[in-house]
Amino acid sequence: MDDGRRYSALTKLGFGALAFNSVVALYNSWGGAGSAAFVLAADAALVLLFLCLREFERTRGGAARDRNIIKAAVWALATLLTAMFASRVAPLMPPVIGTAVWIVAVATVAGGFWAFFLN
Repeated sequence: MDDGRRYSALTKLGFGALAFNSVVALYNSWGGAGSAAFVLAADAALVLLFLCLREFERTRGGAARDRNIIKAAVWALATLLTAMFASRVAPLMPPVIGTAVWIVAVATVAGGFWAFFLN
């Protein structure tokens, strides 16, 4: 990534795997608008998270305000993904385990907030 616009082969491979997995998931959820929307929203959030992290790396040594805005975006996207996946996994589990899934999700979000903004 010399000029900041090129992506490594590993990044391209990761996006290729994400695209392939998304196409398979969309095919398997054909007819289920909720499942298709979930796949598309999760993909969009993952791509935005990647772009935010890349921008965060680029602003190393930059203005603190810019870095804080990017940190907030990263935390918000990570929180969104955590809540999305917990909302899909918890109902499939027995009630006690489903509650544990949500407790772990909330602890993860709170820990991320503490690490990003309070530490």
